[in-house]
Amino acid sequence: MSYAALDAVRITKACKTALHVLEAVEEQDRNEVHQRKTLMIQRIEALARAAAESKNGDQSITLTSEEFWLISQNW
Repeated sequence: MSYAALDAVRITKACKTALHVLEAVEEQDRNEVHQRKTLMIQRIEALARAAAESKNGDQSITLTSEEFWLISQNW
């Protein structure tokens, strides 16, 4: 599994975009997979936002390639 340290501000924006796309899905088309994707991206967005607001100057977040792929498939 590969990891990458990425800019938390950019990841936050990407997550918000991905969540916006997921929210646009019609109610009848939402299934368990859709719910899991939404929850995972919400969690990543919360962690990225916390890192972006960090006062210690380290505004990066480490994602796995799978997490990055999940976000990038929805923006």
